[in-house]
Amino acid sequence: MKILAKGNSKRLEELKQKLSLLDYEIDCIDENTEIILNDGNYDVIFDLNFDDNIKISWLNYKNLIKTPVFVCAVKKSLAQMAFESNTDIQFPLFGINAIDTFINRSLIEVSIYNDANLILLENTLNALKCDFKIVNDRVGMVTPRVVCMIINEACFTLQEGTANMNDIDISMKLGTNYPFGPFEWADKIGVKNVYEVLESLYLDTHDERYKVCPLLKNNYLLKQNFNN
Repeated sequence: MKILAKGNSKRLEELKQKLSLLDYEIDCIDENTEIILNDGNYDVIFDLNFDDNIKISWLNYKNLIKTPVFVCAVKKSLAQMAFESNTDIQFPLFGINAIDTFINRSLIEVSIYNDANLILLENTLNALKCDFKIVNDRVGMVTPRVVCMIINEACFTLQEGTANMNDIDISMKLGTNYPFGPFEWADKIGVKNVYEVLESLYLDTHDERYKVCPLLKNNYLLKQNFNN
């Protein structure tokens, strides 16, 4: 199997680690590279920064009909991206949770643009020895939505002066057995990604649960991590 992976260096490295035990050829290209692909060039394509580069990325796949393409579809749903770009999707299109720290995990979250491609999805991910869970094609998917909400609530707690960052991180790890505290996780995911996922969720649902904490927004605008 020949695989094309497109994305930033951090996500590409995480995907390579995820697939490291497979004897497959993986070509990696930068997220901003423009390349027009045809069926037969690759057996499967991963576009790990797709929802950050939507206008550029659709053009890469305009000639495809049969090749499965897995794109990051967290900040926008597949249906939303296709509608907004006025693109007629000919190829098998799937969404994955490719936000930083979520790629190299035991279970991959996947959404489907066209249910007719379910068997192809199963066959492709089984060939890649990837366990997966199909989720609804919605902004935020499942895990990113939950984790970003936790980070946002932690920001409100810090902003209100109820506890400091270190205490919040330690309490969450000890109390819930999370691998990271919310502020550690925010830095690993990227404050930019956390903010943009929450902002997209709020715009999509207008649910107050997703309204971004001013402290988080300020760090986003300043391009600052929490633990500098």
